[in-house]
Amino acid sequence: MSEPNLWRATSRERVSAPPFTQTTTVDLAVIGGGFTGCSAALEAARRGASVCLVEAQTVGHGGSGRNVGLVNAGLWLPPDTVVAKMGEEAGHRLITALAEAPSRVFALIERERIDCEAVRHGTLHLAHSASGLADLAERFRQGNRFGAPLQLLDAAETNRRTGTSQYHGALFDPRAGTIQPLSYVRGLARAAIAAGARLHEGSTVSRIARQGDLWVVTVNGVELRAKALLVATNAYHLGIRGPANPQFVAVSYCQYATDPLPEALRAAILAGGEGCWDTALVMSSFRLDQAGRMIVGGIGNAEGPGGAVHAAWAARKMAELFPALAGQPFRHGWRGRIAMTGDHIPKILAFGPSAFACFGYSGRGIGPGTVFGTQSAIALLEGRPEALPVAPVESHGEAFRGLREAWYETGAVLTHAIGARA
Repeated sequence: MSEPNLWRATSRERVSAPPFTQTTTVDLAVIGGGFTGCSAALEAARRGASVCLVEAQTVGHGGSGRNVGLVNAGLWLPPDTVVAKMGEEAGHRLITALAEAPSRVFALIERERIDCEAVRHGTLHLAHSASGLADLAERFRQGNRFGAPLQLLDAAETNRRTGTSQYHGALFDPRAGTIQPLSYVRGLARAAIAAGARLHEGSTVSRIARQGDLWVVTVNGVELRAKALLVATNAYHLGIRGPANPQFVAVSYCQYATDPLPEALRAAILAGGEGCWDTALVMSSFRLDQAGRMIVGGIGNAEGPGGAVHAAWAARKMAELFPALAGQPFRHGWRGRIAMTGDHIPKILAFGPSAFACFGYSGRGIGPGTVFGTQSAIALLEGRPEALPVAPVESHGEAFRGLREAWYETGAVLTHAIGARA
């Protein structure tokens, strides 16, 4: 296998940022070079603020560079559930903000000329069973009531659009689309640098502390001082001492990609360019990239003890959906971590004066990450928490995180293994 991560192998966007080496004072410090952090740095720099973003590895190293690449509107939860969990006003505020997320993403791509295989032809949420179709019908009803231009497709139309007869129907969202996620986040970083932001890769944060009116972030043993601070590490928050303690359940998602398919096969599969995921409890996804590679994904840790089970499942899944692809080898295989919260609602933790940590997108990183990062920069620089898509909280806990993480992985391994004997 060549470069395991397809997005790293094919990204046409490049960004280079030297390690942090010199004590600096800025208006806004950002920790984490993913969708959230790079969106915040770009917005802050465009508003004339001095901003410094530090990333322990490279831009897009975490979940942003391992994403499926579906630019979805809204959350994984249906709207009525969001309102039930958050309340009428807060729920509508978040639903409205994330309904606009794909438009904001694609507008940024166009404005900054980000070369990220952007295709806005919608997404298909696929019914894996009759009960899954009933769930989609309810989501269709709720979504339309909230103004979403959703379309409920029958099995025949779903077959025509996907090229597989394995699904009972689908929910089509024309607001959505697909991108090359690593190229997108690298493009955001490039644009932030062009706007005046300072970005530093290979810059590990060991400690966060409050000193007087400033935040002091220890980076590579050197102090970064800032009036405001945004922690945008999401599922990759590791080893930082201090008051920022975002709690979440880390869930692995693995993906496998073929070489570009022959044109004759490509013409019969997802000819409209949609990205897909299904209603199964142990969710799976599939899509094509610009070159025609089939990318199959599912819950599970490809790098853990169950890695061989997940890889075998992906090969079977592809053959079941598209018999003509049976035997097509996977050239790439990788995994990322998703930050899940117990209620599946993203959080903004206000852990001190002018300091936020954003996390918990539950697998919807592109749209929410862009919105939360952009709006956090505005709220921090202007002292306007009302600009945020959710009200910040001073604390958030997740009980039995280790057990729940093990439960997700065990369930995925068993589901994928049982499928081999079915």
